[in-house]
Amino acid sequence: MTGIELSSNAFNDHSFIARRYAYEGPNVSPPLSWSGVPDDATELVLLCEDPDAPSGIFTHWVVVGIDPRSHGVEAGQSPPGGTELVNGYGQHGWGGPHPPPGDDAHHYVFRLYALSEPCVLPDAPRADQVHEEVDKRRIADGTLVGLYQR
Repeated sequence: MTGIELSSNAFNDHSFIARRYAYEGPNVSPPLSWSGVPDDATELVLLCEDPDAPSGIFTHWVVVGIDPRSHGVEAGQSPPGGTELVNGYGQHGWGGPHPPPGDDAHHYVFRLYALSEPCVLPDAPRADQVHEEVDKRRIADGTLVGLYQR
């Protein structure tokens, strides 16, 4: 399986995410860029989740149907061709970091998956449903981790 290079000009891998992108701030989705998507990919899926949430994995962003020929997304935008599904806050689109005050920094894991065929998900998928569906079709992926603490 090949790897996708996933990065952001707003934060480096395993560094802190600015308040601008947090739920308690302006709640703007961060800019992302990617490269290394296989030519035979039919769709990209973007997932951001917090595995450190007290209630279990919390989904912050799920976008399906992203154009596999795209190379990124600007801050506050939806990825090209993508459909934003319902996040853990019950809202469509990005829902920024909002860990409990006083917790150690939480990890916000952004994953971009290249799929061999389109993936079908409910409008408000649980993280395990996303993983199950993309794992069946994944031909490449990339990961970027941001940190946030209140």
